[in-house]
Amino acid sequence: MSDIAAAERLRAWVREDFGIDLVAFDPVGSGADVAAEVWRGTSAAGERYAVNWSGGGTTAGLAVSAWLAGRGVPGVAGPVPTRGGGLWSERAGRRLSLAPWASDEGALDGGMTAEHWEAYGAMLAQVHAMPVAEAPESLPREEHTHERWASAVRVLHGECTSGELPDDHLVRSLAAEWRSAADRIAALLTHADAMGRKLRAQYAPEVVCHGDPHLGNLLLRGAEVSLIDWDDAVLAPRERDLLFVIGGVLLPFAPVGRQEQQWFFAGYGPVDVDPHRLAYYRCVRALEDLAVPAAQVLENRAPEAERAEALALFRGVVSSTGLVGLALASAGNGSAAVTS
Repeated sequence: MSDIAAAERLRAWVREDFGIDLVAFDPVGSGADVAAEVWRGTSAAGERYAVNWSGGGTTAGLAVSAWLAGRGVPGVAGPVPTRGGGLWSERAGRRLSLAPWASDEGALDGGMTAEHWEAYGAMLAQVHAMPVAEAPESLPREEHTHERWASAVRVLHGECTSGELPDDHLVRSLAAEWRSAADRIAALLTHADAMGRKLRAQYAPEVVCHGDPHLGNLLLRGAEVSLIDWDDAVLAPRERDLLFVIGGVLLPFAPVGRQEQQWFFAGYGPVDVDPHRLAYYRCVRALEDLAVPAAQVLENRAPEAERAEALALFRGVVSSTGLVGLALASAGNGSAAVTS
């Protein structure tokens, strides 16, 4: 279906389900979530909305963002209610939801100042301070299990080390990179399994976590910041979120250094961080960041440019300065760099 036809269909659904007539409709991509389409819609009055049509994840993100916004947490935009008062509608087997458009300027565009970092820390601190007993019942709990990504990595290992690779230069390049990193990937799985078993037996206070609060999900408007994409929201130890600020580079093109950490914690406040739990989350994130781009490279029906970009991301993760090496170092030492 063409973009024009898809836009017209979504526009009709939004009008029927939310009572909002959008006069302009522009695709803005789906990020790493291949099961979602995100559009920017503009009403006749000039109001702008993020229109999300998603077939992945759960409804917890919509419930949590509505709960946080309703309690005045700054930088969190709750979903626009449907005509019937719901948080989403069902269309063609997917969830259709709207939220106010926060900003055109992302934190990854290079505009993060000390003031933004402090506001980011203060906002996340307020999220973490919310009473867990009042959180939506749909919010999942951290179980320190990672079988989804471990299983995906094992399947990908079989595909990338197979003697029957397709005649595709991107797939062959991926396979070569994977074989070269195979020992480190195996060690990553071993460390994650061992740490997960230990952490499941240990108590840790749970807070409401965003689950994926990296700079790609942070928007800027003046001195204000907004955190979007709550699909991975979870009740978990605060290290689940603080991973994205503490401990080095999770996005190769967006390092978080000591200065940025100091600015962040000026807003967040002092905190004791468990280095073992942080190391576990880093290993699990590394498994995810291996599995997602590798699977995209192997999807030969996708545009070649997207597959080439996925291969570049995979190379960054397994590079000498990438997340795999960082995760193994912290897991092997049983500690991680902590600044607060």
